[in-house]
Amino acid sequence: MKLTLSSKTVLFGIILTASTSTVLAAQAPVIDVSSTPVSSQSSGSLSEQLANVERKLDSRNRSQVNIQRQLDDLQTQVNELRGVTELHTHQLSQVLERQRELYQELDRRVSEALKPTTPVPSALAVNSSTVTKDYSDDLTENEAYDKALNLVLKDKRYEQAIPAFRSFNQTYPQSTYAPNAHYWLGQLLFNKGDLSDAEQEFLIVVQQFQDSNKRPDALLKLAMVAQKQNNVEKAVQLYRQLLSEYPDSTSAQLAKPRLENLTE
Repeated sequence: MKLTLSSKTVLFGIILTASTSTVLAAQAPVIDVSSTPVSSQSSGSLSEQLANVERKLDSRNRSQVNIQRQLDDLQTQVNELRGVTELHTHQLSQVLERQRELYQELDRRVSEALKPTTPVPSALAVNSSTVTKDYSDDLTENEAYDKALNLVLKDKRYEQAIPAFRSFNQTYPQSTYAPNAHYWLGQLLFNKGDLSDAEQEFLIVVQQFQDSNKRPDALLKLAMVAQKQNNVEKAVQLYRQLLSEYPDSTSAQLAKPRLENLTE
């Protein structure tokens, strides 16, 4: 059967269309619609990583805050303990100072009581005006001093002892006990907080009784008065004077740490 030209043309078009469909069908990609896009997977992973980093940062910050709070608490406790230690050290030094003063006074009293009463032979007699008396020949003077002293040592009546020593100093200004009486009065006023009046009594001991064994103690107390009055320069000068004039005294040993604290 012979085909006309138009029939051949139609047939060729059908064959070409079929071939093209086959090729296109063979090259078409297979798409899995159930799978997640790569961009979505990367975005989700990055978000999780950022969330984990934020959680770790928050945890570390909370830990740092807790550690800092603990450090602050420890520092506060250390400061409190340091303050308590300084207070106890100061109180102990005051107790030791008072005990030393009491021992010195008691030792003097015992030494006086144990002195021999046998008259000195005329061949050994010396001019009494050249000898410093340790005990007064005036019974009333002795009684007045003993009364004032016993108010401190025995009765612990410190307020009543202040006028007693003042009265003694006014009545017996040239007494053998004068340096001790002025020192005790200064000590009582110092403990009471009357620093100006206490300073005057200690100055009398330092300036008028150069040979008294109370002079180094009075120098120490003058320095302590200046320190309490926040006169650091004066306190340092007095502590140094004490260490220079009485380097081996107990008062000098008490002055050393105080001077070091002021000059650090």
